Amino acid sequence: MTSGGMCSMTLSSFHVESSSSDGKPSASQFRALGAAARNAFFKYDTPRLVSVHSVSVGLLNRVVQISIIAYVVGFALIYEKGYQQTDTLESTVTTKVKGLVVASGSGHEWISRVWDTADYVVPPLENGAFFVTTNAVVTPNQQHGTCPESPIIANGKCLNHTECPVDVPVISGNGIRTGVCNNLTSTCDIFGWCPTEVDILPEEPVLKGTENLTVLVKNYIVFPRFHTKRQSISLTANSSRYFATCLYHPETDPLCPVFRLGDIVSFSGERYEELVHLGAIIGIIIEWNCNLDYDIALCLPKYTFRRIDDRLDETSKGWNFRYADYWTDAAGKERRTLMKVYGIRFVFYVSGQAGKFSIVPFLTNIGAGLALLHVVTFCCDFFLLHVVKFKQQYSDHKFETVSGYPTVKTTDSVTIAADLAMK
Repeated sequence: MTSGGMCSMTLSSFHVESSSSDGKPSASQFRALGAAARNAFFKYDTPRLVSVHSVSVGLLNRVVQISIIAYVVGFALIYEKGYQQTDTLESTVTTKVKGLVVASGSGHEWISRVWDTADYVVPPLENGAFFVTTNAVVTPNQQHGTCPESPIIANGKCLNHTECPVDVPVISGNGIRTGVCNNLTSTCDIFGWCPTEVDILPEEPVLKGTENLTVLVKNYIVFPRFHTKRQSISLTANSSRYFATCLYHPETDPLCPVFRLGDIVSFSGERYEELVHLGAIIGIIIEWNCNLDYDIALCLPKYTFRRIDDRLDETSKGWNFRYADYWTDAAGKERRTLMKVYGIRFVFYVSGQAGKFSIVPFLTNIGAGLALLHVVTFCCDFFLLHVVKFKQQYSDHKFETVSGYPTVKTTDSVTIAADLAMK
C-alpha cells in the first residue's frame, strides 16, 4: 500500500523577552511576532511516500477502495442514474364515463328509470377526479311552505309552543321555527322546503350495476426541460375499435386507458359491494418514469390503485353530498327534487420524472467518487498509527519537521516491510 506522509516546515522556536518596565511590548517582541507570522504564512506541506508491505494493511486498502468504487459506479451512477439530468412532469387528466344503470326506489316509482352519465356523474366535470353515484336519498316535489320538522332532527323536537321560538333556525335542521309545536310529530313547525327530507338510507343501493360502468382516462404530460410530451391514449394502436373493446388489466393489457369501475376498486384491495352503500374515495396513481436516453416509445405509464379514505371512520364514513334539481310547476310555483347522493369518488395522482444524459451531473459524480477515495488513505493511516505494533516506526517515517529556511533534500521513498500484527 502507498500511504501519504508529510514533511512540514514549522515555526522556529524563539525566545520572547519580558516587556519593558512601562508595560509596552519591546522591539524584540515585535520582531519575534513578525518572524512567527512570516513562518506561518510561508509554510508548505508536501506528501511523503511511505511504502508498507503487509497483507492486513493491503487487504484493508483494497477492500475500502473496492467498496467506494462499487458505490460510485454501481449505486450513484448506474442505479441512481447519476449521469442524467432530470425533470419533473406537468400533467392534466380528463375522463369520460360510459354505461347505463337501472335505479329502483321503494316508495318512489318515478325513480325507477334508466340512469345515464348525465344522471350519475355529479358534478359533470372535476379537476383531476370524477364521482359516480351508487346510492341516494331522494326527496321529490319540495316547495316553500310550512311543515313539521323531520323527527330525526334532535334539535327540532318539542313538547309545547315555547320550545319553538319564532324565526329561530333549527340547528342542523331544514328551516326556521314558526312558533308552533306540532302535536302529531312532536316537532316544531318550520318554514322552508317542504316536505322535509327523511334522511334514511334504503336497505339496498338505489343504483345497481355501477361496477360495470367504464371510464376512459386521458392523461397528458409534459417534461418542460426536455420539451417532451406524452399522452396515455396514444400509446396503443390507433384504432377506434381497440378502444371500444380493450379493458385495462395490469398483466394482460396494462396500457389500455379504459377501466371498469369494479376492477379499479378490486385492484385497490376493496370489495365493490361493500362501498356502494355509503361510498368511498379511491385513488388512481399514474406514474411516468422515463429514461429519455432510450426510445421515447418506452416512456409508458404505470397504474396503481388504493383507497384514500379511512374505512374504520365511524363519524362520517364514506362520501356523500346534496344537490337539487329545480323547476316551476303549472301553477307557477318553484319546486325542486332534493338528492342526497352517496358514491365513489375517484381521484387521480400523477407523478414521475424523466432523465437524460448530461455531462455536468456525470462529472460531478465522478469527482465526488474520486474525492471519496481519500477515505482509503485515512483508514489505512489510522490503522497504521493506532492499531499495529510498529506504529511508532511508521510515525517516524511518515512525519518529519524541517525548521528554518535551508535547502531541503528529501529521499524518494521510505519502505517499511514488517509483519503488522495487531495488538
